[in-house]
Amino acid sequence: MVALKHRNDRNGAHLAAGLVGYALDIRPEHILETGRGAHDIAKARHVSMYLAHVGFGMSLARVASAFGRDRSTVAHACRQVEDKRDDPAFDAWMETLEQGLVTVAPLSKLAA
Repeated sequence: MVALKHRNDRNGAHLAAGLVGYALDIRPEHILETGRGAHDIAKARHVSMYLAHVGFGMSLARVASAFGRDRSTVAHACRQVEDKRDDPAFDAWMETLEQGLVTVAPLSKLAA
């Protein structure tokens, strides 16, 4: 059961990174790399982790595990994205990404 949950979390991370990568023209593999990477890749990773947390209802610890990061790193990323949501254009873009994510993947499969 734990292995299935971990695999579902990892699949959710890949899906979020794929969606963000497509939207920003960044290869998902770069978003999922363990290093920091360039600034644009780090920002794309922040958005991907935020989407996994908010869109799939995954805990910060589960998102951290799925992305190979620390929980505090995910918390920082989520705060960064939340702060940017005050911008109406960014908020609308994030809303579109969230809708796309939850439309593609059933929530029950990843939130278990």
